[in-house]
Amino acid sequence: MSVISVFGELLLTAGMVMLLFVSWQMWFGDMIIGSQKQAEAAALAQQWQTQAEEAPTPAETPTGEPEPADPAAIPVLAEPEPGAEFGIMYIPRFGPDWQFTIANGTAKKAILDKGHIGHYEGSAMPGADGNMAVAAHRWTSGAPFDPVDRLVVGDAIVIQTQDGWYTYRFRNVEYVQDTAIEVLNPVPQQVDLSANGKYLTLTSCAPKLNMLERIISYAVFEEFTPTSAGPPASLTEGVSA
Repeated sequence: MSVISVFGELLLTAGMVMLLFVSWQMWFGDMIIGSQKQAEAAALAQQWQTQAEEAPTPAETPTGEPEPADPAAIPVLAEPEPGAEFGIMYIPRFGPDWQFTIANGTAKKAILDKGHIGHYEGSAMPGADGNMAVAAHRWTSGAPFDPVDRLVVGDAIVIQTQDGWYTYRFRNVEYVQDTAIEVLNPVPQQVDLSANGKYLTLTSCAPKLNMLERIISYAVFEEFTPTSAGPPASLTEGVSA
């Protein structure tokens, strides 16, 4: 074997070792960042719970009874300023610790690279008619949507705000080019059609590290559970250890 051949094999081996090291480092970094972001989401949920417990009691009617709430009313937040954190997403299919904050906007450096789930500005807010569209990384920055391809029809996707929990149910997935902005329409993939339901659309890269295609996961609204009623059953159903 010539010296050049030996040198070439050494370079190839060194390259493979370096690639494995970088992959491991990115995976380990994602695990650390993901844990941090999940802890931050848990702290925000606890903050909301504390605020709800300290809130004044509902106003009373002239008879001295609490003013009854309209059970059919679904509170809808006004869209906050860009970068503001307004929600927490839970997907029980991904495990009991999977929870990430939702921030308004999808700017890469300001929101997605910080491990948030980004809400497409101008799309529907939780519980509103129309299409609530969000995006997140599948690789790096905590990779919130890394397991998004494991969703099963009927899986709960729960969004918590200060008002309570909004449960959506996963329906289907499709793969599109990065130019397919129709997935963000009020009725996904439908042009010039007004909102006729409450939808949730999750967008991310597919496959990982490929910026030219997207995996699109669609869900439909099922129910709202107010904070006063406690966490909904959908938060724990089918949770894997």
